[in-house]
Amino acid sequence: MLPSLFISHGSPMLALQPGASGPALAGLARALPRPKAIVIVSAHWESRELLVMSHPHPQTWHDFHGFPPALYAVQYPAPGEPALAQRLAGLLDARLDEQRPFDHGAWVPLSLMYPAADIPVVQVSLPSQAGPTLQLKVGQALAVLRAEGILLIGSGSITHNLGELDWHAGPNAVEPWALAFRDWVVEQLKAQDEASLVDYRRQAPFAVRNHPSDEHLLPLFFAMGAGERFGIVHQGFTLGALGMDIYRFD
Repeated sequence: MLPSLFISHGSPMLALQPGASGPALAGLARALPRPKAIVIVSAHWESRELLVMSHPHPQTWHDFHGFPPALYAVQYPAPGEPALAQRLAGLLDARLDEQRPFDHGAWVPLSLMYPAADIPVVQVSLPSQAGPTLQLKVGQALAVLRAEGILLIGSGSITHNLGELDWHAGPNAVEPWALAFRDWVVEQLKAQDEASLVDYRRQAPFAVRNHPSDEHLLPLFFAMGAGERFGIVHQGFTLGALGMDIYRFD
């Protein structure tokens, strides 16, 4: 059975400058059975209601500004899978979206895991205003797919305060407030303390500083809901405070 994954996707430049995360993602993909399809919840598809991508050939959306031209040339032409999208919509009581392209929260990590782009991918939207509880329920509703060879991924970031990043930080520089938050989350995951994690904005140290808004942490709850046994695939920081952790739930 495939696990569910939480991937910190970092900057869009990860696609061209994979650092330590690239080998970790590639190694993880090699270690897993080849998925029949991938279902991914990205922090970059916020919505009011649950939506499911249903286009058979989604476009690659470069949903960012100010990066080098080489990044805008990157394409990830993975196929969609309308039949799977229809099934997801039924499981989630969601609406199909026939126009949605792949945002960088999906195609950047997938380009490092499955660069051939030959596995069908379906995105599910993130109704971020509904908070962690809805994402747990979405993960629980889709958990059955893991036994069918479908890989479930939540793509966000374990810490995400772009206003406090140090663009000149060395590879070993980590802000104490970012490290404290990351370590608290890991402790609760190991203890399977779902209640504390759901209430992280009140209980975790420096919660609001690490997540001024929580859309980048919510995909973690999707991965949690879809799996059980927590494991760490990779840990690290870039730019002083941008967590790059990758977790799995078996």
